[in-house]
Amino acid sequence: MSLLEVEDLRVRFSRKGGPTTTAVDGVSFSVDAGEVVGLVGESGCGKSVTSLAVMGLLPRRGTTVTGSVRFDGTDLLTLSPGQLARRRGSDLAMVFQDPMTSLNPVLTLGRQLTEVLRTHTGMNRSAAKKEAVELLGRVGIPDPRRRAGEYPHQLSGGMRQRVLIAIALACTPRLIIADEPTTALDVTIQAQVLDLLTALVRESGTAMVLITHDLGVVAGTCDRVNVLYAGRVVEQAGKRELFAEPRHRYTTGLLNAVPRVDAPEGTALQPVPGSVRDLLPWAQGCAFSPRCGVADEGCRSGEIALSGSEHGAGHRARCVHPAEVGV
Repeated sequence: MSLLEVEDLRVRFSRKGGPTTTAVDGVSFSVDAGEVVGLVGESGCGKSVTSLAVMGLLPRRGTTVTGSVRFDGTDLLTLSPGQLARRRGSDLAMVFQDPMTSLNPVLTLGRQLTEVLRTHTGMNRSAAKKEAVELLGRVGIPDPRRRAGEYPHQLSGGMRQRVLIAIALACTPRLIIADEPTTALDVTIQAQVLDLLTALVRESGTAMVLITHDLGVVAGTCDRVNVLYAGRVVEQAGKRELFAEPRHRYTTGLLNAVPRVDAPEGTALQPVPGSVRDLLPWAQGCAFSPRCGVADEGCRSGEIALSGSEHGAGHRARCVHPAEVGV
């Protein structure tokens, strides 16, 4: 049994007098201990909403969440708010994409770390302060004792992201969800943050769900990948299989849009045509068909299942006309 098993997760938002919006539409995936699983797709595909549903952080008013999110055999969706709050921080942790808005601007970094430690482990104040300094040092922050007394605005973006990682790791969680952890960071700091996350995961056996739109990050970090589009998983595969033999036309579009250092000089990028708003309701066919160059009437009629491939175990795609291997 996997550490995290998400089955048929659906998230709907509604408001009085307005239509109901389905942000996550039957997403299923699993994560094993010590594994890094990626959720990939353009903005608006449902990645962050999926992670917030797993963590139980979606607003209750106007939100309907169905399906199951089983963590170590327990369905998190059936827990009370108090039970879920005790799980967050101790068993489950999240690294948010914007550290400046995720950290409290009026509390020192040390205070924010010790609060987590004292709440979930019962440490006394002095032990928590000592552990907080050690955690800051562990994530690569220089002079951690001095930094513990500083405020978020006194640190650079990369350092603030490291503090968020330290807070997430404070109670040695078994699962970390990293939501675009390298957003707005320069390339050098991106590499440092990703190296730090993957090293900590490998050392402790912690599982990680990495949410990103950057396939370069996926290539260097993930073990398995789920490609999302319009709230559904359109392709699932191991990292190597996905890059070597992409099957869904949306996946091939994302890969073709990535700049390549081995491309001839002057080669133009091939962006995915259209917009994420150009979609067909899933009940009527493939949501990606309005943006797909090979779509036909078969793509615009009826449900399209996530089916397996003879080219690799566990490689599945929701596509009527999957790309040929090597194309």
